[in-house]
Amino acid sequence: MGRDGFFITLEGGDGSGKTTVLGRVAAYLQNRSMPYLITREPGGIEIAEKIRSIILDPAHTAMDARTEALLYAASRSQHLAEVVEPALKKGLTVLCDRFVDSSLVYQGYARGLGIDEVWAINRFAIGNRMPDLTFYLDVDPEVGLARIAANQEREVNRLDLESLAFHQMVREGYQLVVKSYPERIVVLDANRPIHMVEQDIVRILEERVLKGF
Repeated sequence: MGRDGFFITLEGGDGSGKTTVLGRVAAYLQNRSMPYLITREPGGIEIAEKIRSIILDPAHTAMDARTEALLYAASRSQHLAEVVEPALKKGLTVLCDRFVDSSLVYQGYARGLGIDEVWAINRFAIGNRMPDLTFYLDVDPEVGLARIAANQEREVNRLDLESLAFHQMVREGYQLVVKSYPERIVVLDANRPIHMVEQDIVRILEERVLKGF
């Protein structure tokens, strides 16, 4: 491949179905014989996973919002350096569960730090690397939280313990970020059955593959 591989991210509120959809995207790429790598944020590599454990530990309720934003940015920088950039340079398509949009929404908007302020932190962390394509799974907070409660195997983290009002703020934040990046972010109604979301994703991927994303 003459250029770097493609960088695809999945975003959405808690319980939106990102993990399931990520597997469907991976299956699509595998069927097309397109090499790929699946990773996540925060995490994806040893140092970043350790930062993840600090951020998401349910016991860390005293964590300051600025501390949280800085830890996410630190984890993201390490993740890019060790995982994402090397994979893209090898021509792989990188599928990442969350990226910078999550920080703009969760810390910038829902925590009230300011989207511009959190973007400034992350611009330093990521340099010029932004996703080629982002799927935003838009789900009603009540639906997402109900899914979390029903899934006994899912990791319960500190963000899951936030109030319904916080998760509603998260959705509002995503709606603002989507308006800022309409060409990159594709909005999918994730309140529907997951197979319907998957059908939309396959259609969009077919369109993007034909034109090189």
